[in-house]
Amino acid sequence: MENEFVLDAACKGFPLAGKPCSLTELGERGWNLLDDTLSYPVATLRRSALTHNLAWMQDFVQRKGVALAPHGKTTMSPELFRMQLQAGAWGLTFANVHQLRVGLAAGAQRAIIANQLVSDADLDGLDGLLRQYPQARVWFLVDSLAQLARLADWGLRRQNKRCWDVLLELGIAAYRTGCRTHEQALTLAQAMAHSEVVCLGGVECYEGGLGRCDSAHDIEAVSALVRSVQTLVQQLDDQNLWGNQEVLLSAGGSAVFDLVIPMLKLQVKSRPVQGVLRSGCYVTHDHWNYARYLKLVETREGLSASLQPALEVWAMVQSVPEPGLAILSAGRRDLSYDQCMPMPVRWAAKGQSGTDALKATPDSWQVKTLSDQHAHMVFAPDGVWPQVGDRVALGISHPCTTFDKWRWMALIEEDGRISGAISTHF
Repeated sequence: MENEFVLDAACKGFPLAGKPCSLTELGERGWNLLDDTLSYPVATLRRSALTHNLAWMQDFVQRKGVALAPHGKTTMSPELFRMQLQAGAWGLTFANVHQLRVGLAAGAQRAIIANQLVSDADLDGLDGLLRQYPQARVWFLVDSLAQLARLADWGLRRQNKRCWDVLLELGIAAYRTGCRTHEQALTLAQAMAHSEVVCLGGVECYEGGLGRCDSAHDIEAVSALVRSVQTLVQQLDDQNLWGNQEVLLSAGGSAVFDLVIPMLKLQVKSRPVQGVLRSGCYVTHDHWNYARYLKLVETREGLSASLQPALEVWAMVQSVPEPGLAILSAGRRDLSYDQCMPMPVRWAAKGQSGTDALKATPDSWQVKTLSDQHAHMVFAPDGVWPQVGDRVALGISHPCTTFDKWRWMALIEEDGRISGAISTHF
């Protein structure tokens, strides 16, 4: 953000006795994840995996001939935003004006708010940000005549003649926002073309609700959406309803992002098209939900490997109260659990540090339930027993709902050395 983030005892995971420092200064402390300097639980990002994922996704979109505007809601981290932009991202995507503020402060010059703006507070806020960052270009979504009327009413009441950059959203039946039919979308586009308060820059959709982690189903469902968008885009082009000299076409969650590439590469007769993919979770990936979808992406793309999980939350074994049960010092307040329980992926015995200390967890170690502050991990009594003081890395599913539980995360090297940190701003 505008002021450098300071790590101190107010930040969960930072030692109470530790001297406050900036994110960059943390790497100069000489601390190691396994020297027990930090207070468990502690959220970490493996730097090597981050670096790999940034390069892999940028290479993917370049090969496909589209642009990348990763969804910032995943991490809400200005440090990670800057890494994504420096790696070549065209822009960033956000869900609301509050998130946009963080992205613009981090240096984004282009942004998509993949949501409808309706309230006075949001329109006032966006207007103010565009005045503060006059070089920035920001698009948001419109999906109804009612919303268009509210935009016009805001302009009248504020005596503000701003013309908003917008994308028309085509939705999915029984799912989230967006026009449900071509007729609705075409009527709305015609109204926007005659409006002085919006400039229709392109078409947006979100395919994530169609994914079932079944390639046959997902290909058919997403391809149908792509064809629907193609038909609408052609209708809009035939009637010359665009407001800009370039058309933006945008889609792309983090599960079946490869299947929307044909939509992003659609062409129109009247002007150039810029396809923009919005996948955000790639930067850290995960250990289950997106990992299983990615295996299908690898098969469809003929890849042997792709993204790597970077995010882990480390906890300490604080009690082994009975055979087959260990209690870890991390719970619902520290980890995502909306899609599945966290998964023990690595561990280090108490008192051990360095690369050799890190081992893969036994297969029988599994988190069965979470309390607010505890993970209940079962294990085979006839196998390796976790001991009080051992450290366990918990892999997660759905990084979005782990990031929002932390104000900072440590960047770690493969030997556990802490080389820096990132902040979050939810």
